[in-house]
Amino acid sequence: MKVKHYSDVAAQQVEEGAKGVRIRWVINEGDGAGNFAMRHFEIAPGGHTPHHAHAWEHEVFVLTGHGSVAGPEGETPLRPGTVVFVPPDEEHHFANDGSEPLTLLCLIPMAKTCTG
Repeated sequence: MKVKHYSDVAAQQVEEGAKGVRIRWVINEGDGAGNFAMRHFEIAPGGHTPHHAHAWEHEVFVLTGHGSVAGPEGETPLRPGTVVFVPPDEEHHFANDGSEPLTLLCLIPMAKTCTG
């Protein structure tokens, strides 16, 4: 078992196609995880992840703040406690339209890397 605080993991700025987004890979291969990676995102007010699609799914849990997720059907509001399933190959992005940071957990298959 490994226990740590998310803030002990260095945050990295997400650059390509993003604005005001930081990511922490809080559980990954270095922790012994073989199936899933857990990432913590912090999106600044007015910030957003890149609009993109990829071949793997991910699951998202909104921790704090308010914003939206955009997909093929348009935008859906986000608030604390909202969960999102993004299926493979679906274009999407997350945006913060609030005045506080939008924070979320995002889980993806371990062998994959993506920005949001």
